[in-house]
Amino acid sequence: MSFRTTTAIAYVEDVSPGSGALPPRAWYAFSDARSLSLNGSWRLRLSPTADTEDDSFAEPGYEAGNWAEVTVPGHWVLQGHGSPIYTNHLYPFPVDPPRVPTENPTGDHLRVFDLPSDWPSDGQSVLRFDGVESCARVWLNGTDLGEFKGSRLPHEFTVGHLLRPGGNVLAVRVHQWSAGSYLEDQDQWWLPGIFRDVTLLHRPAGSVLDFFVHASYDHVTGEGTLKVDSDVDGRITVPALAVDVAAGESVTVPVEPWTAETPKLYDGVLATEGERVPLRIGFRTVILEDGLIKVNGRPVLFKGVNRHEWHPEQGRALDLETMREDVLLMKRHNINAVRTSHYPPHPAFLDLCDEYGLWVIDECDLETHGFTEQSWRDNPVDDDRWTPALLDRAARMVERDKNHPSVVMWSLGNEAGTGRGLTAMAAWIHGRDSSRLVHYEGDGDCRDTDVYSRMYASHAEVERIGQELDGGTHKRRQLPFILCEYAHAMGNGPGGLADYQRIFESYERLQGGFVWEWIDHGIKHADLGYAYGGDFGEELHDGNFCCDGLVFPDRTPSPGLLEYQKVIEPVRIEVGGTDGTVRVTNRHDFADLSALAFEWSYQVDGETVEAGALPVPALAPGESADLTLPEPPAGTRGGERQWTIRALLTTDTSWAPKGHPVAWGQLPVTAWQAPSVTASSRPVLGERQITLGPATFAPRTGALTSIGKVAVDGLRLDVFRAATDNDNGTSWQDGVCFGSLWRTFGLHRMRHRLDSVELGDDALTVRTRVAPAAREAGLATVYRWTSDGTRLKLTVSVTPEGDWQVPLPRLGIRFGLAGSTDHVRWFGGGPGEAYPDTRSASMLGRWESTVDELQTPYVRPQENGARADVRWAEIGGLRIEGDPEFWFSARRWTNEQLDTAAHRTDLTAGDRVWVNLDHGQHGIGSQSCGPGPLSQYHLLVQPAEFSFSFLETK
Repeated sequence: MSFRTTTAIAYVEDVSPGSGALPPRAWYAFSDARSLSLNGSWRLRLSPTADTEDDSFAEPGYEAGNWAEVTVPGHWVLQGHGSPIYTNHLYPFPVDPPRVPTENPTGDHLRVFDLPSDWPSDGQSVLRFDGVESCARVWLNGTDLGEFKGSRLPHEFTVGHLLRPGGNVLAVRVHQWSAGSYLEDQDQWWLPGIFRDVTLLHRPAGSVLDFFVHASYDHVTGEGTLKVDSDVDGRITVPALAVDVAAGESVTVPVEPWTAETPKLYDGVLATEGERVPLRIGFRTVILEDGLIKVNGRPVLFKGVNRHEWHPEQGRALDLETMREDVLLMKRHNINAVRTSHYPPHPAFLDLCDEYGLWVIDECDLETHGFTEQSWRDNPVDDDRWTPALLDRAARMVERDKNHPSVVMWSLGNEAGTGRGLTAMAAWIHGRDSSRLVHYEGDGDCRDTDVYSRMYASHAEVERIGQELDGGTHKRRQLPFILCEYAHAMGNGPGGLADYQRIFESYERLQGGFVWEWIDHGIKHADLGYAYGGDFGEELHDGNFCCDGLVFPDRTPSPGLLEYQKVIEPVRIEVGGTDGTVRVTNRHDFADLSALAFEWSYQVDGETVEAGALPVPALAPGESADLTLPEPPAGTRGGERQWTIRALLTTDTSWAPKGHPVAWGQLPVTAWQAPSVTASSRPVLGERQITLGPATFAPRTGALTSIGKVAVDGLRLDVFRAATDNDNGTSWQDGVCFGSLWRTFGLHRMRHRLDSVELGDDALTVRTRVAPAAREAGLATVYRWTSDGTRLKLTVSVTPEGDWQVPLPRLGIRFGLAGSTDHVRWFGGGPGEAYPDTRSASMLGRWESTVDELQTPYVRPQENGARADVRWAEIGGLRIEGDPEFWFSARRWTNEQLDTAAHRTDLTAGDRVWVNLDHGQHGIGSQSCGPGPLSQYHLLVQPAEFSFSFLETK
C-alpha cells in the first residue's frame, strides 16, 4: 500500500513566484513571426481540492471526452462550475500565510491542438499565458513545464522542442487558492480560471527577445530623442521621421510630442535577423520638477478614474472591443487618466490608451488588505521570504508595459501596508526605469515614492494639503499631491465632485484625482438582473460594495459619469466680466481650442428661439477671453430668458464624431417668476365632499381627492427617501452615517396627526403634526388650499417642534395618481437626475420622459430620479408649477417599497404612480467609502414655506 504525499502540490503554498518560466519581456501585439492562438473551447475537470489524485491527464492519449467544456479566456465559476465570491478586503479563507485551505477548487484544463501545416520546424517556440488566477502548473505533451503565480501577469515557457505536428496536449492545472492569493486581495470577485489569452509564439533564430523604447521630448527645442535598446542586434526605422539607426543608437529629430490630449504616435519597426516588430512611438518626458508632475515641461491635472477589468458575463475576460468601448466612453466624458486598479490590465488596453490618449498609472498585481484585521501582522510585504515574489511581480509589470507612452507612473500596488518588500520594489523600478515616477498610496512618508497620494481625504483636508499646511516629512511636503481614489461612485452619486474640482484648480500642488471607480461589478443573473456579493450563497461577502462604478454593468453611463463629465470639462463657460459677455477659459493642459466650434442659443421659458455661431479664438491652455454675445432676439421680452453656449468638435476624431459636445454653459438673463393664483374661490362644504375651485376634498380629513377629473390619492408631507448607498455609509466611517441616523430617529415611519380642518372665506386650511413614534420632535404642518376657480394652489408651512438632532432626507409632498399615468413633461433641470451636490450636469430646459425612464437603474435600488430646479411639470393630466422651483420625481412604487428592495426585480408596479414634489433634498456625498455631503448640502430642520399650483390639462 502506498500513500500520496503533499509534495507534488507544495508549490501551491510556496511563497516563490514559481519555476520554469522565462524572464519577463516587453509585450507586443503582433510581428511577422508566426503565432497560434490557443483560445477557444477547452476541457475542464473540477476537483474540490488541490491534491487531486490524477496527474495522468497531462499525458497524450488521455481520454477527457466526459469532461465539461469551458471557454478560454474565461472563469469556470461564470460558466456553471462553482460560484464566484465577492469580498472587499477580507480573505475568504483563514489567514495563515502561506497556507491555504484543503478545500481548494482546482480546475484541470485540457486543450489538444495541431500545428498549422506551415508552422516552422526549427524547434523555436514559446507558450505564453497572459493571465491565470491564482496559480497554475503547465504540461505540454506530458512534460512538466513549471508553475507560476501572479494572476494578472504574463508567463512564458520554452516549448519548441516538445511540439508535434498534430495532437499536441496542453494541460494546465489551475488552483483557486495559493500563496499568491495573499498578494491579490483586491476588492473584487474571486474568479479562478485562465482568463486571458493563451498563445503559441514562434521564435525564429535571431528573433526579438526584449527591447526598451526610450522616446523623450525636449519642450524647449521641440525635438525628440529616440533610442531602442534591444537584446538582439537590429535596426530601428521610423519612416515619417526619416530615422534608420541601429538598436542602442540615439537619434534626435524634430517631432510632435505625445500627450493624453494630443496622442501623436509614430509608426516604426524594430528589425532583427529573424523578426520585424512594429513599434508605435510616442515622444514624451515625465519628470518631477518644482514639486510638480510635469509632462513635456507642463504640469498636468489628472481627471481620472480607477478601472477594474469587468464584464457582467465574462468577468475579467475582456475582449478588445469591450476594452475599446471603455476607452471611448472615457474620452467622450472628458476623462484623461486611468489608474489600473489594482493590477496591470490586459496589455491591449494600454495600446488603446496610447492610441486614443489617456494618462495611465500602471499598478502592480499586489494587495494584502486583509492583514488589516490583524494590525498588519505577518504582512508579506514586510517579510523577506516574500520579496522575490514581489520583485517578480514588479518586473513582470514594468518589462511588459515599459514601451507604452501612456504609462506615466508605476504603482507598487494598493493597500498592502508598508515594508521592506515595497522598498525593494521601488528601488528596482527606479533603477530599471528612470523615465517614470513611482506611486504608492500607503507610503505616508513618501520614503519610496515620487508623489504624495491619498484616498478619500475630505475636501477640507485636500485644501489644507494644497495650502501646504498638511505637515508630514520634509520630503512629502515637497511632493505633488493626488487623490488616487476619491468620490466613491457607489449607487446614487458621487456627490461633491464640483467642490473637489474647484480645490484642485485652486492650488498648483494638487494634481487631480481618480474617481473610484469605472464600472459596477454586477454579474448578469437570470432572476436578479445583476447579482452582487451574497447572491451566490457566500458565507463571507461584502454585499453590493462591488457596484461602485460610473457606468452600470452593461456600460450604460450613470448620472455620476455625466456629472463628472461636466465637472471636468476642458473648457469653462461662465458669465463674463461685464454684462452681455461670456467668459471662455481653456482648461486643457496642452491643446488649444482650435479643434472646437462654439455656438449660442437663446431660450425663453426653456424653448430655443434663435441660435448661431460664437467666434472664439484658439485660446492656449490656461487662457481666457470675454466675448460679447449678440443682441437678444426681438420680441423676447417676457418669460424666463437665458443663453446656452456649447463647445463642439469641429471634425471627426478617433474617439468621437463631429459635433460631439465637449463643454457647455448657461447664462441667465431673467429669473423664473412663479405664477400668481388669486384666492377668489371659497371652499364649499357639501354632503360628501368639500369643493374648492376645480378640486374636491374629503370633508372629515380635508384630504385632496381630485382636481377636475384627475383622481389624487394620499397627498401629505414626505420627509423620507430610500437610503442611498452613500446615505448608509460604512462601518469604518468616523462621521455620521445619515441613513442609520434617519432610521434611528424614525423618519421612515412618520405618523400624521390631523389637528383641524378649517373652511375660511378664501381658503381650506388643514393643520397636522408629522412626527416619528417614540420621539417628541415633530413638524407642525399646515396645508393651505386656495383657488382662482381654474387653478388650485397649495401652500405648505412647516414649523419644527422639539429637539431635532438630524437633518431631513427630503422635505416636500407626495401623492398618488392613476397607475396608467406615463408621460411626463417638465421645464427645469435635466435630462437626468440631480441632487444638491450632484447638479452640475443638470441643464435648464424643457424635457420629456416616461415614468419608467425617469428611474435610474442602480443595481441596488435606492433614492433616484429627482429632477432639480423644476419650474413646472405635467403628469397624469395635471400641470404643476412651483414657488420656488422644486425637485420632481415620479415612480410606480412608494419610497418605502423602494427602500426595502434588494434588487430591481423586487420592485413591482402597483396601481398608483407616486409623485414627489420636494422643496428640499439632502446632499449625496460619497460616504459609502469617502466623506459625506458637505455641510452646505445638509437639509437642516428649520421653518419652511413653499407652494404648488395645480391645473388640469386638456
